[in-house]
Amino acid sequence: MHRKKAPVIKDAVEFNLQLKPYEYFELDNGVPVYTIDAGTQEVIQLELVFYAGNWFEKDRSVAAATNFMLKNGTSNRTAFQLNEQFEYYGAYCSRSCFNETAVINLSTLNKHLHELLSMVEDMITDSIFPEEELAIYKQNSKQRLKVSLQKSDFVAARLIDASLYGIHHPYGTYTHAEDIDALQTEQLKTFFNQYYLQGHCVIFVSGKIPAGLQVLLNKHFGNHSMRKPSFAVEPISVQPLTEKRSRVQNDPDGVQGSIRIARPFPNRHHPDFMKAMVLNTLFGGYFGSRLMSNIREDKGYTYGIHSYVQNHLQQSAWMISTEAGKDVIEASIEEIYKEMKLLREELVGEEELSLVRNYLMGTILGDLDGPFQIMGRWKNIVLNQLNSDYFYDTIKTIKTISAEELRELAKTYLVEKEFYELVVV
Repeated sequence: MHRKKAPVIKDAVEFNLQLKPYEYFELDNGVPVYTIDAGTQEVIQLELVFYAGNWFEKDRSVAAATNFMLKNGTSNRTAFQLNEQFEYYGAYCSRSCFNETAVINLSTLNKHLHELLSMVEDMITDSIFPEEELAIYKQNSKQRLKVSLQKSDFVAARLIDASLYGIHHPYGTYTHAEDIDALQTEQLKTFFNQYYLQGHCVIFVSGKIPAGLQVLLNKHFGNHSMRKPSFAVEPISVQPLTEKRSRVQNDPDGVQGSIRIARPFPNRHHPDFMKAMVLNTLFGGYFGSRLMSNIREDKGYTYGIHSYVQNHLQQSAWMISTEAGKDVIEASIEEIYKEMKLLREELVGEEELSLVRNYLMGTILGDLDGPFQIMGRWKNIVLNQLNSDYFYDTIKTIKTISAEELRELAKTYLVEKEFYELVVV
């Protein structure tokens, strides 16, 4: 040991991950399984991803209602018994419904996995959608909707998506109280049969993987009719609004309003996507961004302002989102466009660009802190049908993108006339 010799300084993000950090196998029915065996704690997370989002529904709210009620009763267990047993084992089982996919997530200690998988199997093969549970769901959903519709940010989020994609597109549609009222048990059973029992499924497992996992998963899920997806979703054409500027009054007595400024943007398969993630971070993607420094820190118009690219599998959008006092809404919008103009016209300084690079690298390191986080990043790659180089290409882009490239990107995408502008007050 050389006490007077300093250690070699290394790049904190010299990743030495395997090209594919997961193991892959298929169940007897072809359902693909991705596993990451890592961590020191005897815990495991299992996610069943079905292609059962609102993309596939014929009537509004059916996909979300079906997904939620998977935990609300089977032939063998009532909703109370299901919830009580998950709680007894100290496990957590959640359901989530998105645009294309719907997810069942189970987090548990390894030693309880066998008992809990039989419950999850029950949920996805034998849910019965009791009338009394559906009535409770409808009542609660309508109450939540009523409360949410009083909030300008909720209304703005609905309306800007409808502007970008069209009210009949899965990304642009939104729920009304009458849609919830119209839900019937038979609708849910039909959707369940087509998109769960006979549906396309992918399984992701991460944590301390127990011995015999493949046999265990085959026992509970490998002999059912669900099958391997093509990972492709039939495209639906967008029908955006022609009018790009709108002002909506939602609460005359409110003291602030919600601003949404957004434009259509390519998905992850476009060659500009990775570079745009760097530009977006600089523009409004973290606390030290241009938008935050100007509109929050300097002007004091808002508590927070953010820009991001929507996480969609198909079409996407670049979004700027904030809430501001009614008296400074127009001034806030003006400053947003000023920041776009500066990025189109001026080169980013090396110090600022270095800060953004370091922030993005730190974010990646955080995303790799444990098996669940690693799986979360690779699940995104798998479901978006990206190749294994995507992760490493992202790192390369962050490290090497130049100020000139960012300016050219801003000239292409941060153009005021291309953005939809919505204010809800």
